Amino acid sequence: MNKNRLEAFSDGVLAIVITIMVLELHVPAEPTWPALLHELLTLLSYLLSFIYVGIYWNNHHHMLHLAGRINGGVLWANLHLLFWLSLIPFTTRWMNDTGLAEVPVLVYGLNLLLAAIAYYILKTTLIRQQGRGGALDRAMGQDWKGKGSPALYIAGMGLSLVNPLLGIAAYTVVAAIWLIPDRRVERFIAHT
Repeated sequence: MNKNRLEAFSDGVLAIVITIMVLELHVPAEPTWPALLHELLTLLSYLLSFIYVGIYWNNHHHMLHLAGRINGGVLWANLHLLFWLSLIPFTTRWMNDTGLAEVPVLVYGLNLLLAAIAYYILKTTLIRQQGRGGALDRAMGQDWKGKGSPALYIAGMGLSLVNPLLGIAAYTVVAAIWLIPDRRVERFIAHT
C-alpha cells in the first residue's frame, strides 16, 4: 500500500486536534493584564499540549519518510496512536477546568503514556514490515528517548498524587527532551 494516504489522514487528524485545543482558549473577560493573567493556566496547558502534538507530528513524519510500504497492521497501529492523541484536548481541558487537580493531571499523564506506547507499537510495526536492519531500524538505533519517556510519564503520574505541579513538571521535562533536535533520521537520509 502507498503511505501517502496514511500521511495525509494523520496530518488531517493532528490538525483537527490542534484546532480543537485552540477553540478551548477563552478571550479574557476584560481588556486588562489581570484578566489575561487569569487565563495563563489555560494558555500554558495549551502550549504544553500543542508542543506534544507537534512532537508527535514531527516524529511521525520522519518515521513514515523511512517507511517503504505499509500494510493493514501499520494502518491499525497508526489509528491506535491517533486515538490517544485525539484525547489530548479532552485531558487538557479537564486539567484546566479543575485548576490542575491531581486526578486530571494524572489522567493527562496517562494519556501521554498511552500515546507513547502507541507510538512505540507503530514504530515496531513499521520496523517489522521492513525487516530488521531496514532503514527505520538503522535510523532509530537505541532510541533512548523512546525508552525513557514512559518511565518519566509514570514518575509524573505518581508525583501528581503528591503535588499536581510536580506531575506537570515531569511531563514538561519529557517534552523538553523531545524538543532537543534528534537528527538520527535526517543524518541517515543524508548518508543514504
